[in-house]
Amino acid sequence: MDDQTGTADHVDHLLAQWGRQRPDLDVSPMGVIGRLKRLARLIDAEIGRTFAQHGLDRASFDVLATLRRSDPPHRLTPAQLMQSTMVTSGAVSQRLDRLQAASLVSRTPSPTDGRVVHVALTPTGRELIDRALPDHLATERRLLSALDPEQQTALADALRTVLLSLDDTH
Repeated sequence: MDDQTGTADHVDHLLAQWGRQRPDLDVSPMGVIGRLKRLARLIDAEIGRTFAQHGLDRASFDVLATLRRSDPPHRLTPAQLMQSTMVTSGAVSQRLDRLQAASLVSRTPSPTDGRVVHVALTPTGRELIDRALPDHLATERRLLSALDPEQQTALADALRTVLLSLDDTH
């Protein structure tokens, strides 16, 4: 239970149950991990609704956003996209097929190396990501609105510390 508000969330109820059933165990890690998992599920659903308003899903947004935030001419190889989006080459290929079919990206062979293909945003793809990004940020801002800016910074710092401890540097 939150000492500041006197209210309990779902995880508090689970922790209390474990406390009754296994008082010999410190179940406090479940309080953090359980909340992170529940929060991730709720965040994914909200962000998914925002993407859907633009005809996108998470995978499509990730590719378009990765290309858009890369230096002009906003062009990367599939291998660079794979590294940036942390998915398999097959998954990147499927995403690119869908995005190319929708005229959001183009794939062109490298003029210097026939084994290399460059993926670039089309004007339509750039317009779409430029329209979707402000709405995405507004959704994220709304999802974090229960925290003041200092709390948001502290949370980001704490989560960074955990991620770095797990060697999540890319």
